Amino acid sequence: MRIITFLILLFFTFFINSCTTSNSNKPFFTLIPEEKEIELGKLYTPFSIDEFEGLYPEEKIQNYVNNVGLKIAKIAERKVPYKFYVVNSGIINAFALPGGPVVITRGLLLQLDNESQLAGVLAHELGHINARHHVKFLEKQLALSMLLQIGSLLVPQDLTGEILLQLGQVSASLLTLKFSRDQEREADKYGFLYAFEAGYSPQGMIEVFEKFKKMEKKRPPEWLSTHPLPELRIKEVKEYIATFRPTGILIKDTQKFQEIRKLILQTKESYDYVENGKKAYKDGRKEEAKNLFERALKLYPKNTVALIYLAKLEMEEGNLNKAKEYSECSLKYDPNFFTANIISGIINFKLKNYESALKFFEKGKSLIPFNGVSYYYAGRTYEEKGNFNLALKNYEKALELGPKNEPWYRDCYYRYDKLRRF
Repeated sequence: MRIITFLILLFFTFFINSCTTSNSNKPFFTLIPEEKEIELGKLYTPFSIDEFEGLYPEEKIQNYVNNVGLKIAKIAERKVPYKFYVVNSGIINAFALPGGPVVITRGLLLQLDNESQLAGVLAHELGHINARHHVKFLEKQLALSMLLQIGSLLVPQDLTGEILLQLGQVSASLLTLKFSRDQEREADKYGFLYAFEAGYSPQGMIEVFEKFKKMEKKRPPEWLSTHPLPELRIKEVKEYIATFRPTGILIKDTQKFQEIRKLILQTKESYDYVENGKKAYKDGRKEEAKNLFERALKLYPKNTVALIYLAKLEMEEGNLNKAKEYSECSLKYDPNFFTANIISGIINFKLKNYESALKFFEKGKSLIPFNGVSYYYAGRTYEEKGNFNLALKNYEKALELGPKNEPWYRDCYYRYDKLRRF
């Protein structure tokens, strides 16, 4: 009886605290209130950026895209901390995260011809956030017991390994989340309204959709895998726009967009060398890969992806000081690049710079607390320093989090078992 009473009280507590208002101004019930949704978005942002090869290292371009996004976001009903990021990946994609973050790839920016097209893409992703589509997905994925514990995500490293493990399992799903046809229609309508009311030509969104349909016949963009685009959807958007009969002066393009596009095009050849270098590295042709990454760097010295691969190659060859130079240079351009922090930590560990190594691994934990690799290498460092108690704690958390198929996992279990018996 007590359990039933507790559950009823819990239900009404969530109901009172979690009813919010959607774009249609109709209240709906959600187990994840807005403040927790925002924290989840913050938690998943470093993981999402890392999955798409870090931030594009040009502040001017980051600021421009963020300003365009914020201009549109002012129209949106939900007043959450919106933030727009450009990532290095050449994949043609854009996606939103819960509670405000929006990510667009360098590859997609290269496909756009004018600012109204960019506005259409960003506005569509804002539509998903304002319709709280991510929250509906998360409520299906996360257990109620876990929802009760995610209020303190500002210090996610203090959460239990089990909670972090579940959060990590959800993270990959968010990046490949396929919205329903009705959800896409909803995001299309909100996206059109936001872009239009921000002063942009609605044709921008239509032009992007038509570009993607042409690509679908040859090499479908990654965006289509999570945002299905049947012919009917394009027809519906055109009909919806026609009902508004937009008139007056609407923004089709700006000089600023063309300046930004020119800057991105100037780095394209460098990133093309990186793509070829990655293939060579994967195939074991390391000398060829190294040559390609070096050529990429000559063309664009800020290419953080090339810098990280060169750091890995030099480390594998035992040239630790050279590897350290490359990794530190990468972090100069992108201090919150998770992969760069882990590689820098490993290099410093191998150089026996244990205090420096720990700083990088602790930064890794704070960026992506649900990936066990930071804890494993922190454990290795503490073990070398003779602090076996802290080593054991880090190994234990690394084993909880995994992933179990990572090369370090078996060694972590061996070391944990050995110290536990010690």
